[in-house]
Amino acid sequence: MSETTQTTQTFTPLSTQAERLIELGVHEIAGLPAAEVRAAVQGAGDGDFLLAVRPDLAPASVLAPLLRRRDRAGFVVTDMTDVDLFAPLDTIGLPDTPLYLVSGVDRGDDMANWSPDEALLALTAASRTPLLLTEGIHWVLQRPDVLERNHCFMTIGSRLRKPNGTLDARTPALWISNGTGRDGRERRDAPKVGWCWAGNRHTWLGFASGEERRGLEP
Repeated sequence: MSETTQTTQTFTPLSTQAERLIELGVHEIAGLPAAEVRAAVQGAGDGDFLLAVRPDLAPASVLAPLLRRRDRAGFVVTDMTDVDLFAPLDTIGLPDTPLYLVSGVDRGDDMANWSPDEALLALTAASRTPLLLTEGIHWVLQRPDVLERNHCFMTIGSRLRKPNGTLDARTPALWISNGTGRDGRERRDAPKVGWCWAGNRHTWLGFASGEERRGLEP
């Protein structure tokens, strides 16, 4: 396997991202006044960042239906009813503020056809942090075009821990439904939250990551 490379994603200004979340009602989901969201980004300074809400305030199951691809609403696969139990890995230091920033976000196309287990080792070695599932959803909420046929991504920063302390073998991902099986024809081309096995490889899934996270104070 080759050494990983990244291409930094370009985001709209934080004020624009804040308005997008407010438009979608994410602030209400998180129990945050719109004024507080706007105030938090005002003092954040310049930079190319993704604005995110902590997953315990805005869980994946609630955010996923806000996703859109053309006229199709996003959804979580039917066999992932425990999606909100997928929590940050122990190695990820999540800011304790309701809103925070992720810098240097990359889709990880160069790691397509790697397994999640392999990708996590490589990202750690490169001092990169894998995105959480909710961060991936926030990304697509801001930039729906980041999900492309044959170029979607995994969010292996979120994992489910079993009662015995070991990690569940499923790793979450975001891709585009083909409208087959339990998805249903009506969901063809819809943004989809699903999962893959930690040891499996897929040619069409990269591994989304960032450089660091920074909290935002209102």
